[in-house]
Amino acid sequence: MARQLLPILDWAPKYRRSDLRGDLAAGLTVGAMLVPQAMAYALLAGLPPEIGLYAATIPVLVYAALGTSRQLAVGPVAIVSLLTASALAPLVEEGTAGYVAAAALLAIMVGVVHLVLGAARLGNLVNFLSHSVLVGFTAAAALIIGFSQVKHLLGISTERQDHFYQTVLDVADKASGANGPTVVLAGVALAALIGLKRWVPRVPAALAVVVASILAVQLFDLESRGVKVIGDIPDSLPAFGLPDFSGSLVGDLLATAAVITLVGFMESIAVAKVYARRHRYEVDANAELIGLGAANVAAGLFGGYPVTGGFSRTAVNESAGARTPLASVVTAAIVLATIALFTPLLSSLPNAALGAIIIVAVIGLVDIEEMRHIAAVKQTDLIGLGVAFWATLILGIEIGIAVAVVASMLVVFARISRPHSAVLGHVPGTTSYRNVARFPEARIQDGIRVVRIDAALSFVNAVNIKKLLLDHAAAVTEQPRALVLDASGINDIDATGVGMVAEVLTELEDRQVTLHLTDVKGPVRDVLRRAGIWQRLGDRIHASTHEAVAAIAERRRGPGDHRRFGIDEHDDTHRARPTPGTGQPPSGQRATATTDQVPLPAVEAT
Repeated sequence: MARQLLPILDWAPKYRRSDLRGDLAAGLTVGAMLVPQAMAYALLAGLPPEIGLYAATIPVLVYAALGTSRQLAVGPVAIVSLLTASALAPLVEEGTAGYVAAAALLAIMVGVVHLVLGAARLGNLVNFLSHSVLVGFTAAAALIIGFSQVKHLLGISTERQDHFYQTVLDVADKASGANGPTVVLAGVALAALIGLKRWVPRVPAALAVVVASILAVQLFDLESRGVKVIGDIPDSLPAFGLPDFSGSLVGDLLATAAVITLVGFMESIAVAKVYARRHRYEVDANAELIGLGAANVAAGLFGGYPVTGGFSRTAVNESAGARTPLASVVTAAIVLATIALFTPLLSSLPNAALGAIIIVAVIGLVDIEEMRHIAAVKQTDLIGLGVAFWATLILGIEIGIAVAVVASMLVVFARISRPHSAVLGHVPGTTSYRNVARFPEARIQDGIRVVRIDAALSFVNAVNIKKLLLDHAAAVTEQPRALVLDASGINDIDATGVGMVAEVLTELEDRQVTLHLTDVKGPVRDVLRRAGIWQRLGDRIHASTHEAVAAIAERRRGPGDHRRFGIDEHDDTHRARPTPGTGQPPSGQRATATTDQVPLPAVEAT
């Protein structure tokens, strides 16, 4: 039990000396990467750079103790930073102590939402966003994030806008006032970041750009030429304290806390599972909620802002050799040492360099290859992807994510409302029945239509399925006029579905068409039995489609003892009334059922 609550008790006592070298290398590499990224993401969130550094220390240590992923690199990330800025900007004036306190409060609220979901073991409830919708949302957010940094690359001042197009127009209007040295510095920084990442991937590109840009500012006195720098950074270590807040602010931030939890956890769990599969261990979604929740609470109590696991840093962490969470402990130690010893050296760091770091970091979030893969696998998924992308880009991050969630649900409902169905035919020489649209050699028996529904029967699709079944029944014009419903693809049925089946049964009886069921699963049998439909059908329920067609073709009743023939677990015998048009004996007589396979008469393919 203790190990479940504190995963560090599981891996720390069994720590292998052979893992130490990889963990140290990974911790140093990610630490060098995280210092500039944390400051850049704090700038994106509208916060002082030291707040990003605070968010990259204690929260990282807390997750190392409570998280179940061995490679996940926790800290500030781009999307969460943008969500933080979009939530706080309308409520608190940027650059004030109240803004910093509100960011810390938001981190605590995000942590509490995580903890509540984790304690209730509701890890799967955060999967409201399908993968395709998340790809679209992330791509749009990346464009918004990237363009928000253009002002730093040009050395101009712009107002924070609610919508992407307003930001574009504002930047375009003020671009003529760009600062030349800033533009040159930004261009060199972008080229260096891209070049180092491509040709010298082992070099921490962000750190190299930070060092080089600081030297450039000092050697060429660029600050006097209009290049904006981040200025003095406090060298005080993160201190414990509850942020000041009001009850109304909690209410205003509640929706954002839920959105950050949803987006942040999906990003974290997705990347954590990738590396867990690669290294052959399991990641517990509910434990991850607890770990990330505690990390966010720690971020708020120690002067930071919301954090989560990041794609790029986790990839660097794993590739640099991380094998246990000790790598994260080393990373946090690097950031703490930077705060304590090196912040005076960072005062000349130009905003243009941080903007370039953010832009290069989010380029990969626009995943064109994944979009092509989704299109190749399932083109209808592009609907949700496109809705999420354009809604986020046009309406903004928070409304966009809400629309994306609704889009995910609507896509699912649309699929369920018109489920896949198939007309089945007999494959000659076998007892198999297959979709005649896929198997041209499969033959349809005269007077018998076999239909398979591949979905649960529910209020979402009851109307469409009823019409489908009645249309197939109308196509059966020859004797014995039977409709066989292969229920092997039906795994659930609700009250509306039961009502629909009862209505279909009544209408088919009025039309002198008999309904037969085959391959009915246990949960569906239970519901049909409680509704009385199972008893009503009686001996028109069969173990397989082949048995059903054989019984109908021979004008004999199906098995009466359902348990004996593996149809139902209940030990009862049904005495059904005579079925119109089948020549069955009266209900008071018993028909002898057989399990022998009966050859089908020769039929022509249709």
